[in-house]
Amino acid sequence: MRSLQTLVGQPVALIDTPSLVIDLDAMERNLASMAAFAKQYKVKLRPHAKMHKSATLALLQIKAGAAGVCVQKTSEAEILAARGVHNIYISNEVIAPHKLARVAALTRSVAPHGGRIAICVDSIDGVTRLAVCMNEARVSSGVTTSIDVFIEINVGQNRCGLEPGPAAVALALEIRKHPALSFAGLQAYHGKAQHLRTAQERREAITSAIQAVTQTRRLIEAEGLVVGLVTGAGTGTAALEAASGVYGELQAGSYLFMDADYASNELDPVQPRFEHALFVKTQVISTHADHVVCDAGHKSHAIDSGLPKVHAFSSRSKLEYFNGGDEHGVLRAAEGSTRLPSLGSLLWLVPGHCDPTVNLHDAMIGVRGGLLKGVVEKIISVDTRGALT
Repeated sequence: MRSLQTLVGQPVALIDTPSLVIDLDAMERNLASMAAFAKQYKVKLRPHAKMHKSATLALLQIKAGAAGVCVQKTSEAEILAARGVHNIYISNEVIAPHKLARVAALTRSVAPHGGRIAICVDSIDGVTRLAVCMNEARVSSGVTTSIDVFIEINVGQNRCGLEPGPAAVALALEIRKHPALSFAGLQAYHGKAQHLRTAQERREAITSAIQAVTQTRRLIEAEGLVVGLVTGAGTGTAALEAASGVYGELQAGSYLFMDADYASNELDPVQPRFEHALFVKTQVISTHADHVVCDAGHKSHAIDSGLPKVHAFSSRSKLEYFNGGDEHGVLRAAEGSTRLPSLGSLLWLVPGHCDPTVNLHDAMIGVRGGLLKGVVEKIISVDTRGALT
């Protein structure tokens, strides 16, 4: 980080390769677009900080109007809270008692700052364990705090979450028994829907999710409980949840950077438009008759959602990226392209999946003025890199 700071004020050309670079102008346009979109639909925005893993960017999102951020891990929440992010939703189940004790400690640490911690559950045992740890923390510290609890229902992700309907009612009634737990609403995130390629497929998936949420909320409220908030949605479907009148909070995260996988989706006219803002800068280190090789392999970008795309500044130089292993990428001219880049050429890759790509780097280099003639403005620490517990 200290050596990277010497880049501030320097031209883009001096950034070493491979490096993770943010086009700050594009990122800020994405930030403003999503903030305006949430305001238009009168829904809260709680972006996923697991995407960028940065307290600096989380605070930037909150300054732009976000209600707070989501994380998936207790350690992510701890690190962000220590860096001034005080409204955090752990949108995941936490079961281990020692982790729940850390969650309880977090509720106390953010309270003096007007902050709030939330968590989700999908089992009676999970509720009981959380309540025990919250009560133990109260006894040991003498400080009474509470935590917002969301019931996660499975709306199509087929990962965590209760099946919609009566099981969620029983869980809501169990939460009500514990003074330190505040029933906050339903977690209804459909991750698979974000990457269905056609707009019609995504619409059908979210229509089904909305029906499941509506049924579950009706059953819970029939027991005299209030479902305060339905939270969920991602970058690929946020407009559908926002327009539903059912979801009150969006958890979109990737909109800030975008990635090659999202770019493969068919555009939906109702969705906001976002730009690529996260890139891996790389250099051609070897040339051949039918391909060239760059210095950005899998150690610099994640491949779980496919290989990166080469950012094209000109239709005459379109390239395709092929697997070259840990340290190398093989580039070939795309159909219709007339030439391969020369030795030493600098190129920009759009990662297939931004979240795990960020987790491979200690820092992101923020550039102002574009990728070709811009200047390094800031170095942004990846604060929660490796925060897996």
